Amino acid sequence: MSNSQNNVVAIIGRPNVGKSTLFNRLIEERKAIVDNVSGLTRDRHYGTVQWNGKTFTVIDTGGYVPQSEDIFEKAIAEQVEIAMQEAQILLFVVDARQGLTPLDSLFADIVRKQKRKVLLVANKVDNYNLQADAAEFYTLNLTDEIFNISAISGSGTGELLDRITALLPEKKTENTEKEIPRIAFVGRPNVGKSSLVNTLIGQNRSIVTPIAGTTRDSIDTHYTAFGYDVILVDTAGLRKKAKVKENIEFYSTLRTIKAIEECDVAALIIDATQGLEAQDVHILDLVHKNKKGKIIVVNKWDLYPEKNANTHLHYTKHIEQKILPLSHIPILYTSAVTKQRVLKILETAVQVYQEQIKHIPTHELNDFLQEITEDYPPPSVKGKFVKIKYVTQVHDAKNPTFLFFCNLPQYVQESYKRYIENKIREKYGFWGCTLVLAFKQK
Repeated sequence: MSNSQNNVVAIIGRPNVGKSTLFNRLIEERKAIVDNVSGLTRDRHYGTVQWNGKTFTVIDTGGYVPQSEDIFEKAIAEQVEIAMQEAQILLFVVDARQGLTPLDSLFADIVRKQKRKVLLVANKVDNYNLQADAAEFYTLNLTDEIFNISAISGSGTGELLDRITALLPEKKTENTEKEIPRIAFVGRPNVGKSSLVNTLIGQNRSIVTPIAGTTRDSIDTHYTAFGYDVILVDTAGLRKKAKVKENIEFYSTLRTIKAIEECDVAALIIDATQGLEAQDVHILDLVHKNKKGKIIVVNKWDLYPEKNANTHLHYTKHIEQKILPLSHIPILYTSAVTKQRVLKILETAVQVYQEQIKHIPTHELNDFLQEITEDYPPPSVKGKFVKIKYVTQVHDAKNPTFLFFCNLPQYVQESYKRYIENKIREKYGFWGCTLVLAFKQK
């Protein structure tokens, strides 16, 4: 079971202080990067950063202009407030070249009310004189330390990351007695995530225990009915009332990211009447990059018009084409209203979880490796021949990870890796799982 922390760091500040440059520095130009995911809205971005053995999500927010009547600036301000509410740490960025402005002071008054840990980041500090000048930002009374950085050159950002990770909590201790799979219901708004969870819970209320979630509007449910023992994570929750649709999408995306990072298996819920849309594919890709188990649930199947015996086959084929190169993902057809195949979601998710933790004995893997490499040896590259000598499945990985030892790992082509992956799936299944194939020199 995954026990990752939901650590969120928000970069905030008035316009044009270099927030996006800092964001890009943290998530694109350092080797600590895991992934960079564009948000639903055109100017919101999320990234996952690993540093000093810890992982956190960083959010790039728009420039905050307090009390503005401009509709766009008001929309950004609402999004920034959402980000501040969800974050554990706020990076308050100021411009050392321009110095302290009334807008900085006005925004600082708002930030102090958030009751969050604030790191004051003086950006554009390119020389010693600016470093001395940055001391004036202490008058904001946000913190007793200032991080002088240059987001463009990267100067000082290592120290900033060190401080961020020092403030983040240690990973929770793994429960070695019994691990309960966490199944997250993810997807766009209004596809029926909450309805499906409520339908499941409603089937036997007496043995369901609500557990407070990690965010103020997320409830995890320990579900033990019908022989299942799982944690259901509903990512719909309460919505922040917002006049601008982008704010709802921004908030929804943030909740989805947190749920995906924490779950073992993600059930992507789509609306049968709307079909698989670009944002659904984006969420599925996020699940894949986080190496989580995955299933696709086509909800509201009772509302799909003019069905016949082959309708679901055509629908499945259409989905499979749209999610390429991803494959080997179970696709279910359900209805929260009629309760059609709702329990099948749990059955399939638990099966995927079991596939995630399945381990193939090393001797069996090597017999298999010899068989498939004899059938189709690795093609030569630049006159050099790759010889894969040994394979083992990594024990401590949270998803199926295979380590291959060979003479020339740099010459193993992507097409050959896909061949091996497909053969592994043909032989051992791993349905709904993300397989990791690593090649090391020996």
